[in-house]
Parts: sequence; structure tokens; C-alpha cells
Amino acid sequence: MQTEFTLSLPPWLLAALPTLPTVLATVDERMALVNALAAQNYREGNGGPFAALVVDTGTGEVVSMGVNVVLSSGVAGAHAEVMALGLAQRATGSWDLGADPERPLELVVNWRPCVMCYGATMWSGVRRLVVAGSGAELEELTGFDEGPMREDWAEQFEARGISVVQGVGRTEALQVFRDYGQADALVYNARGGAS
Repeated sequence: MQTEFTLSLPPWLLAALPTLPTVLATVDERMALVNALAAQNYREGNGGPFAALVVDTGTGEVVSMGVNVVLSSGVAGAHAEVMALGLAQRATGSWDLGADPERPLELVVNWRPCVMCYGATMWSGVRRLVVAGSGAELEELTGFDEGPMREDWAEQFEARGISVVQGVGRTEALQVFRDYGQADALVYNARGGAS
């Protein structure tokens, strides 16, 4: 019986870390990096075309980054948001990323979180969620099943003190999804078949 598992960033991203910016002043810069990481990630074979950053909203400091490593780890929960949030929690030493009111943290991700990451984001303590977009385009372009999301997902975040910014880098995110959908990549949907 297995008693533990470990998730880590993939080798290509670990090798790139020294060359990546540690401060990103604007949400546009943050999303540009997220979209670039998402595009590289699926080409490297780690998982889907998804990436995320946790950033200090005030200073622009990148606290952590994550990419989807479902295929390389064999763990269905190893989504980009979960990776970025978990690594940020380790970096800050707290499960509550909103614990320090002097350091408001945000999650930047290249689409509205799936049903699993919706919960993970809500419980993480981040104070802001920045997304490239939301809607059916992701599923249509990639074939992924994002789960039964609430129509009022953004309002639910807002009601819990997490502000939501949408539409940052949307065109670029959709192009990454379009490229992925046209690539010979495994779409992993439990019980929904793989394409």
C-alpha cells in the first residue's frame, strides 16, 4: 500500500526558473508568463495546457508558479492551481495565503478554475483571482471536462472576500487552447474517455 506521494515542478520548468522574472508589475505581464508556461507545458508532455502563478498583489513578487503535471505525476489532482497554491503555502509557511494582511496574494491562471480547483482556490486564502477568461471555449477547444461549475462562480468568490479579475490575456489563452486541441495530445477525462 502506498503511504505518500510527492508533486514537483517538471524538469523543464525547474531548469527555466533562473531565467524567469521574479517580479511582474502588471496583471498583463503575469498572464503573459502564465500563457507561455501553459503552452510549453503540454508540449513537454507533463499534462494539459494550464499554468498558474501566486503573486504578491502589491509588489508583483512571484511567490510560486505551477503547471499541470497530471500526466507526468499520475495524480489527477496535480493541476496548475493546486501546484501553485501548494508551493505558495510552503513558501509562506501557512495554509492560509490571506493570513498576512500586509501581503495580499493573488492567483493568476489561464482560465476560470475547474470544479476541483474552484474549491482549492476558495480555501487557499488568496485575496484575488485573475483569469484569462471563463466559458465554454476551453472545453470546446481542448476536449477537457471542467466539471459542473456554478453559473455564479465569480460572485461566490467575491462573497468570500476574493476579488475576481477576468479577461486578462484572453486572446492568447484561447490560442494556447486552440493549439493544444489541434495537437496530438492526450485529453484525460476519467470515465469520459480519452481523446
